Amino acid sequence: MDSPAFYSLAADLLVTIHFLAILFIVLGGLLLFRWPAIAFIHLPLAAWGAIMEMMGWICPLTPWEQRLRDAAGGSGYSGGFVEHYLLPLIYPEQLTREIQLGLGLFVLLFNLAVYGWWLMRRNSKKKNP
Repeated sequence: MDSPAFYSLAADLLVTIHFLAILFIVLGGLLLFRWPAIAFIHLPLAAWGAIMEMMGWICPLTPWEQRLRDAAGGSGYSGGFVEHYLLPLIYPEQLTREIQLGLGLFVLLFNLAVYGWWLMRRNSKKKNP
């Protein structure tokens, strides 16, 4: 498994996982309404994602994906669906420190609102069975 095609496929898979992780961090709180136990997974990930974005840290998946791309022959980010559609969402060209802070704050506030809404609904159901 030392072929460039393998490393390229592994990098594409990692980008897809990265994108799904971002979706879960941002929107995973909405799953509470169906599966309340998801909070045990979502809350730490959402907090980590928000803090990581606001602090300007690089996700550990990013350098891993870049190493896989280098091992694939330095294929970069041009080519198929993953490179064309997912990578610009994960690594926008115009990303500034202010945008990072805004994104982190959005994740934090959105999830606080979702969890607050869920708690209010849960408490109202307990009062009015």
